[in-house]
Amino acid sequence: MFLEITKKRNYKLIDISLKLHQQGIIDPNTYVLDLDTIKENASMLNKEAERLGMELFFMTKQIGRNPAVANAIVEAGIKKAVAVDPWEAITLSKAGIQIGHVGHLVQIPKNMIRTILKLNPDYITVFSYENAKNISDIANEMGKSQKIFLRIAEENDYIYYGQEGGFTLSRLFEDIKKLEALKAVEIAGLTSFPCLLIKENKPSVTPNVASMQKANEFLKEKGYEHLELNMPSATSTETMRLLKEHGATQGEPGHALTGTTPLHTEDFLKERPAMTYVSEVSHVSNKKAYVFGGGFYPRSHMKCALVGSSSTQLKKVPVLQNEPGHIDYYGTLDTDCVHIGDTAIFAFRTQVFVTHAKIAVIQGLSSSPKLIGIYDSVGNLLSDGQTIDNE
Repeated sequence: MFLEITKKRNYKLIDISLKLHQQGIIDPNTYVLDLDTIKENASMLNKEAERLGMELFFMTKQIGRNPAVANAIVEAGIKKAVAVDPWEAITLSKAGIQIGHVGHLVQIPKNMIRTILKLNPDYITVFSYENAKNISDIANEMGKSQKIFLRIAEENDYIYYGQEGGFTLSRLFEDIKKLEALKAVEIAGLTSFPCLLIKENKPSVTPNVASMQKANEFLKEKGYEHLELNMPSATSTETMRLLKEHGATQGEPGHALTGTTPLHTEDFLKERPAMTYVSEVSHVSNKKAYVFGGGFYPRSHMKCALVGSSSTQLKKVPVLQNEPGHIDYYGTLDTDCVHIGDTAIFAFRTQVFVTHAKIAVIQGLSSSPKLIGIYDSVGNLLSDGQTIDNE
């Protein structure tokens, strides 16, 4: 999906990915992250948010909750993270990252609430009164108060399969008095997901935004002023103004940090591509080549790969999408004109935390490349860094 734009805007990343594999420094099934470009992307995102008066929380699930990258993003100006689930919050907190938002998209299991509250997140999203009560009860025991977001999910809102849940407007109207009676939580804002969709390379808001606005008006009538309107999905320098125009006070960039939102197939966006996926040709069968898997993603929209053993011999070959029910042993190339052991380089949308891939973080790509470290898909350091022979 992003192969051509990566060739055009960050070819050195492709080149170093090839060398890392051919030199045996990384295994197949490894994502390579360009730390400097991610940091530049984060800085541009932060500056645009400051210009618009918005707050940003950065998302790391797409890059495997990586602590080295997370800290670089903080250095670039986005100070706090959003955790997709409580385990991500714990991992990031151990790396010294402040948690701005947790509980959205995954609620906090009851017996983990105390652990999460100890991390002092700014906001926790709740899908129901019962979730809010569980948080309030434990926060009260701990002698603290927790700010919460209410997730709005009206019946006709756009919700991805498997991500259902939240307050319909009618449920909010019924539950508001019970929510207000809770001792140790404070309703601080509203959220939903997705608030933006990209269709034919154009961003547009979903019906979820209108539902949030209706909920906000209802709460204003109840005396709530200056509620946060947290509107995640496809947050980038290109889309933030649209979010702001619809009342957003917060955005949550994830794919924009690596230049991999659907909009980033075009070269007019500020953020540059900063991620490749590296595999190796395993074998050829029935006029198709098979590369080692483990890091492929069903919604990747990949089309092609670059295959070869040297930068002067890389050739573009078509990729066959794996079927939804496949086990991720291999990816498939629609060619038999490759050699076993060749490097295969991909660039596509991914969610590293749901794979068993590795992450290689590279710094100094434009001058003296250095491998910062190799990590697993959920942020654990597997091996320390080293200088790379870039000849």
